[in-house]
Parts: sequence; structure tokens; C-alpha cells
Amino acid sequence: MSVVIIGGNERMVCQYADICKCHGCKAKVFAKEHGSVRKKIGCPDLLILFTNTVSHKMVNTAIQEAKRNNIPVARIHSSSASALHSVLEEHCVAM
Repeated sequence: MSVVIIGGNERMVCQYADICKCHGCKAKVFAKEHGSVRKKIGCPDLLILFTNTVSHKMVNTAIQEAKRNNIPVARIHSSSASALHSVLEEHCVAM
């Protein structure tokens, strides 16, 4: 399963990737917008938005891409490791 994480803390990017790996997922993490995120998202199985730590423009871009490619979106207000664990447990079982 592939996951794209948008937002979060820059210092936790490696931890986010490790958590996804523990759940059997490959992850791309975009903590900040460097260039066009629209082109980099691709077509993952799940898009996770940490809404507290991301710009409104980046959220809108990600949601537009998700709608265009029929990608499920999980919005989380908190950008903590435990919040990511709970979302992955919920969605990895469903898939």
C-alpha cells in the first residue's frame, strides 16, 4: 500500500516514513511545499493530510488531485505519531 502524507513537522519526516513502514506501507512525505506538489503526489492508495501544520493552498491542491484520481483522503488535525498510527491501523485493515 502506498501513502502520501502532506503536512506535519519537518523534524518528524523520517519517523512518519518509519511508522508507515511498520504498517507495511510505502510513504512519500511532504512537510512543506517545495515546487509543485500536484506533480509529485502520483496515485497513492491513501492521502493523509495533517491539517494543523499545512498551508491552505497545499490542502486545496492535494484535495483536488485526490478527487481527480479517486484517492481516499484522511484528514487529521494533529500531526503526532500516535495520530498517524491510528489512521494507518484503520485504513490498512480496510484495504
